[in-house]
Parts: sequence; C-alpha cells; structure tokens
Amino acid sequence: MTQTLKIVIPTAGWATRMRPQTWSKPKPLVNVAGRTVLDHLLEMFHSVPGISPAGKMSRKNAGMISTGSRQRPYAVEYILILGPGLGEAQIPPFMQEHYPELKTHFVLQPVMRGQSDALWLARKDLTGPVLICFSDTLMETDFSFLAGEKADGVAWVKPVPDPRRFGVAEVDGQGWVRRLVEKPQTMDNNLAVVGCYYLKQSDELLSAIEEHFRRGTSLRGEYFLTDTLNIMIERGLKMRTQTVEVWLDTGTIDATLETNRYLLSRLQVDMSTRWNVETCQRANVKLVLPVFIHPSARISNSVIGPYASIGADCKITGARVEDSILEAGGTVEAVALKSSFIGRQAMVKGRSADDPPLKLNIGDNSSVILK
Repeated sequence: MTQTLKIVIPTAGWATRMRPQTWSKPKPLVNVAGRTVLDHLLEMFHSVPGISPAGKMSRKNAGMISTGSRQRPYAVEYILILGPGLGEAQIPPFMQEHYPELKTHFVLQPVMRGQSDALWLARKDLTGPVLICFSDTLMETDFSFLAGEKADGVAWVKPVPDPRRFGVAEVDGQGWVRRLVEKPQTMDNNLAVVGCYYLKQSDELLSAIEEHFRRGTSLRGEYFLTDTLNIMIERGLKMRTQTVEVWLDTGTIDATLETNRYLLSRLQVDMSTRWNVETCQRANVKLVLPVFIHPSARISNSVIGPYASIGADCKITGARVEDSILEAGGTVEAVALKSSFIGRQAMVKGRSADDPPLKLNIGDNSSVILK
C-alpha cells in the first residue's frame, strides 16, 4: 500500500525584515530570479520519491505523482500553514491558479504562537511520514534517499564558520543527533540546521507537541519546533543529519538579492524566447549576463545586468539596472539602480542613467521621483 508523505510548509509570520515588500504580499510570493519564492520552494521538492521526475519543475506540473515505471513509495500531499491577512488571502488562489494538480491542504494560524503551534493546528491532515520545510529555506539537495531511509528522522544541516547566529545540531560519535540548540554560545558545533526536517511518524510529532505545550517551554509566547524535536529525541527518536552544500535565504532584502545572484548564475535562460540579440540591438539594450527578463517587459536605451531580474510588464527606459529585482509592472526611467528591490507597479524616475547608482527598497505601488 502506498504511503502518503505530507510536505508541510509553514508560511505564517509577519516577515518584518522583508518590508516594505511584505506590506502588500506574503513573503512566499516575493519574486527572486523571475519566480516567486514559493515557486522555487516547490521545485526544490522535485526529487522527493513520488513526485514527477522532470528535471525542471514548472507551474502546472510541479509535484505531480509520477505515472511511469519508477517506484512510487509515496503519494504526496502538501500542507501550507497560512498567516491571517495576506497569506490567507493570496496564497490559496496562487496555488489554485498555478498548481491545480497538487493536493493541497490550507491551515490558518490566526495567532503567531510559533512553529509547533502551527503544526498542531494542522493535526487533522498530519498523518504518516512528514517533510517539514520553512518557506524561506531554499537549498540544493536530493530527496530521493527518503525512499529507503532507515532513521526515524533527518535534519538538514550546513557547516558554517560561526554557528552562534543559528540553531545547530549536536551529534554523538555515531552520528545521531543528541539535541538541537538555538543560537549556541560557543563555536564547538558548526552544523547549522537549515529549516528542513523529515520525520517517519507524524503521530509521534503530535504527541511531542502536546508534551511541549504541557511543559510551557516558549520564547516570547512562541513554541519553537526545535524544542518539540528535542522532546522526541529524549523519547528515543533516532535522528541523523543530512549535509547540504548550498543553502539560500530569502529572509531579508539583502539575503534575497544574494539568492537572486546565485539563482541567476545557475539559471539556464533561453534568451531566444525572451530577449535575443536582434531585439537588444533594435531597442539599444545592452545585456550583461546573467539576467532574467520576462518576455512582456519593455526595455529601451538601457543597460541591464549583471544579476538583474526584470518581471512581467516592466518598463525600463534610459536606465542602468544591476544586481536588482524589479517585480511585475515596475517602471524605471533615467536612473541607475544597483542592489535595489522595486515592488509591483512601483515607479522610479531619475535625472540620468549616468548618475551614481541608487540603492532603493520600495514597495508595491510606490514611487520615487528625483528632480
């Protein structure tokens, strides 16, 4: 009998470090390298046993159950935990429009009481094996090993030079996780947990969350998943680590721009379907690769790139845009931008592209006009 793997993506939270972009949209719908963070996250799961083995997952087929001869140890369902307001209003219609094939459960967390509380609210749909991944965690990893995983749990980690900013996994001599520690005070252990966990039994997770609530172990009213996992380890959970080499972050504007640079450097863009050489020459546009330009963008007399991501229906005239993200409908005229994030339908008008580049972070439907 085929098991059902639940992929849980907690998206609740105020995303204050991404403002003003998140005043008008939830963080998973912020764009980076031409797609939303949620698009990139869903594509990250393409190697999960039971998901279509297509090398590049696209909207409309991401997460489809494979119908080929490949072994299918799992059926796959998604649980998206939403915050009130923007997340509740925008993420379900986004999923229904772009990923209608996915079997997706939506759970509302009306009060921000932490990750364990979010999972508890999803308990009706939480059965069998579970893969939990936070919505701002993007990494390069191969999930196919889960088909034969023997451990009770897996925590994805990345060695870091200074672990004191992160949560870390302490492991024993045999490689089993002894405990998870938030923001350790020493440099003794450098295995930062990246925000992705596999657990073989959801019922054991839910039982540990109940115990977590009874103990009342919280920080500023929030119940953190690491405390719940430590209870499971106390009870005998055998959890190992899985190392990743690439761990990307979209939790701040600067981190999102860094992720944009990395993804664009890896992106195989067929420029003939977007901005080919003839189009650039006709519009007097110089491209400095890598870049992403949506086919509907209108650009003239400008230099774009490197590391520029230009969204749908953007209009750029007489400008230089480097190391920046322009979301859909943005207008940029007679200005140089670098390390900037320009929201949807926002406008920036300057005096000249030859002026020193500006570093701007302006939200949706905003305008900056220099005279």
